[in-house]
Amino acid sequence: MSFGLSRGKTLDVGDIGIELRSLPPCIEGRIDPRQWYPNPTKPFEIEIGSGKGTFLLQESQKRTEPNYLGFEWAAEFYRYAADRLRRNHIPNVRMVYGDATEFLKFWCEDCVADTIHLYFSDPWPKTRHHKRRVIQDSTLEMFHRVLKKGGIVHVVTDHDDLWEWCEEHFDRKASHFLRKDFSPATSSGDGELVGTNFERKYKREGRPFHATTLVRVDDA
Repeated sequence: MSFGLSRGKTLDVGDIGIELRSLPPCIEGRIDPRQWYPNPTKPFEIEIGSGKGTFLLQESQKRTEPNYLGFEWAAEFYRYAADRLRRNHIPNVRMVYGDATEFLKFWCEDCVADTIHLYFSDPWPKTRHHKRRVIQDSTLEMFHRVLKKGGIVHVVTDHDDLWEWCEEHFDRKASHFLRKDFSPATSSGDGELVGTNFERKYKREGRPFHATTLVRVDDA
């Protein structure tokens, strides 16, 4: 299947993998990624930082109704995840190689996603690197724009300092999102929140986890 883009360009989405650099310049207009799937009317969920694709593989097999789009900026993990999903013949998942926040900011249409998943993102512990953390005031504003009415963001981390940072930002953007308790993913195992490789590793190390769900505050 091909999704027609402006000026005669096409993006081949018959395969699972998509490279962000293959997309047209953002000056050509925004893209609705739901059109990359055979049935674009299904619920649409985004995972930022898919790693080896464990969550996408497990969740898409348990909940087959949504279309899923995973982002991974590490080439090795992106290739592993895309190949893993391809070999398991998962028709409703796509993987993008690149920075999710870049895509959402410059390319993605408004009000397209039902859910955004952010699990065990890089904590960037050094102060000079905090600007690289996914959760920023501008990112939360961007999530609000990309989500549909009533859309949600699931956030899980093991990193105490990152969690404090997140909570400060959540509080500042209380006009954009309401907080509620996080419910474990459908595909998670007993005693798990999500069931990713990172969670299982950190659980063996005895690390505590922090989790929340943000519910989009709809525009008046």
